Amino acid sequence: MRVYLNGRYVDSEQATVSVTDRGFLFGDGIYDVVRGAGGELIEVDRHLRRLARGVRELRITLDDGRIEELRHISRTLLRENHLDGDALVYWQVTRGTAPRTHQFPPAGTPPTVLASASPVALPHALRTRGASVITVPDVRWARCDIKSVNLLPNIMAKQEAVDAGSDEAVFVREGVIMEGASSAAFLQLDGELRTHPLTTHILPSISRELVMEIAAELNLPVREFPVLARDLPRVTEMFIASTYNDIMPVVRIDGRAIGTGRPGPVTQQLYAAFAERIGAVAGAH
Repeated sequence: MRVYLNGRYVDSEQATVSVTDRGFLFGDGIYDVVRGAGGELIEVDRHLRRLARGVRELRITLDDGRIEELRHISRTLLRENHLDGDALVYWQVTRGTAPRTHQFPPAGTPPTVLASASPVALPHALRTRGASVITVPDVRWARCDIKSVNLLPNIMAKQEAVDAGSDEAVFVREGVIMEGASSAAFLQLDGELRTHPLTTHILPSISRELVMEIAAELNLPVREFPVLARDLPRVTEMFIASTYNDIMPVVRIDGRAIGTGRPGPVTQQLYAAFAERIGAVAGAH
């Protein structure tokens, strides 16, 4: 696999970073993941904007030109790795290589910029039958709106889900449903689709943003409004959304069936429109 690292395209086996890179030592960096389909990038503008915001929030020195260059780099990686089907493109930016100190390194320290692309088998079989999730306490830091490489709580939550025979973990903070370990969460309650409002406690998910837009286009009632964990027995449909999952119906939560225990009509309608949107972008390439 060919990857991009600090201005060079190299084979992945040759792509090495120093043991003093701050991403390795501190998790001092951010990342993003873009969907590739038909050799084209899906919603890349939104991903670039989110990456630029994360760079600013973490005060990493990376100018807008270098961020925009990731568009060309990503397309080059799709082409060089012969990825004409479904793929995921990964970006990571760290504060660079410097002697280990908690404070920022000296001004002028260049950031480490990595991009890679790989094929992906999308979970269509799981989408047909519906996913199972568990709820877990939200022990993450208070800036979940930054897509930081510090993902230990998410990793522990995801493994807890796997250990329980489930597909995803959903964080609960002070009795409120927040989001999944690697996905946005939507729940149908009292005749409307709800998702947690954008705050520093959840990621500004690109897939979440797309779902909100598509729901509005379909005239489906959708609202950014918290759902309490105690109200989960009244939820009639649920799905999670992410770059990898697209829209994934959830049919069980904490071992209890949601609605009929099968993917619901609102979820299916949204996924059909979502898939059509992705297909239109890929087909236009």
